[in-house]
Amino acid sequence: MQQFGVKKILLSIFLTLAGISFLQAQNNSQSLANAVNGAAITKDPNDTIKMTWKTGGLYNLTFNQAALSNWAAGGDKSAISLNTMLNLYAYFLNGKHSWDNFLNAQYGLTSTTSLGTRKTNDVFDITSRYGYDMGKKFYLSALFDFRTQFAPGYNYLTDNSRVLTSDLLAPAYALLSVGVMYKPTSNFSVFLSPITARELIVHNDSLAAQGAFGVDSGKTSRFEFGAYASIIYNTNLSKTASYSGRIDLFSDYLNNPQNIAMYMTNVMNVKVTTLISMNLSVTLIYDDRVHSVKADGTSGGPALQLQEVMGIGLAYKFAKKVRKPIPPPTPPATAPADAPKPSGE
Repeated sequence: MQQFGVKKILLSIFLTLAGISFLQAQNNSQSLANAVNGAAITKDPNDTIKMTWKTGGLYNLTFNQAALSNWAAGGDKSAISLNTMLNLYAYFLNGKHSWDNFLNAQYGLTSTTSLGTRKTNDVFDITSRYGYDMGKKFYLSALFDFRTQFAPGYNYLTDNSRVLTSDLLAPAYALLSVGVMYKPTSNFSVFLSPITARELIVHNDSLAAQGAFGVDSGKTSRFEFGAYASIIYNTNLSKTASYSGRIDLFSDYLNNPQNIAMYMTNVMNVKVTTLISMNLSVTLIYDDRVHSVKADGTSGGPALQLQEVMGIGLAYKFAKKVRKPIPPPTPPATAPADAPKPSGE
């Protein structure tokens, strides 16, 4: 029955994405593009063919290694850390209809002689947003967001003791929202929705039995209905540095609506050379249904979650590709009526 429930949820997500895709859509794809690479997407003024699709992205890989032998200052014999990030976007714009799609995937590991291998970063987030231009910077919008992680996560009590705290699809958040977006500039937008459905998924038997992430004990999902707000801001700090920030707020009408769940991301990227960049990521999460884990392994109360990741490494920027509609064929030229006839006639 549990596997059937998960299949049903995944099928619902697929049908939702398919339904949104038929709407065509999303407003002025600039903001999320700036979140990826801090550079505006502009149209060549000499190009008279209308652009409908814009795609691109950024891949970043950070690797650190250290080794010690007979080192008087002490330390682990060896340490290796790896962090990777992939951001992709695909935007559609045609008349009053626009459709923005954005993928953010991150994963990081560190391995030391004394502590073994531990996860330091794990994010999978896909967003799809449709917008219809109503004029005066306002857009009628529909937004879908799905967020989870790739691998199990643990709270380490001692060097040899750990407690499972999360897993793939545990938790996972599937959100579908309808509302109005205000976008006065290309790098700032505010989305407000009084009609938002959110499904919380905990597809792990041991975590579900504990009632982790707010699900009822023994159940693998929880339905929430409430209000949602999302604010996105991106800016170029200089020719080589950019900042992108996003904050999502959700209030559940059905259970303690005064308790606001928050998810906030801040990313700063500095381009050092063509292939080398430095990035700093700070993520803040607060949800009163998510309890912290004490040093002895017991559950504590809700607390603000903080993650900071900084690295310097290789960066590859996918070329911006623009898909243009095929221009209509040029009709064949016709000779004037008084043109001389070919010889032999």
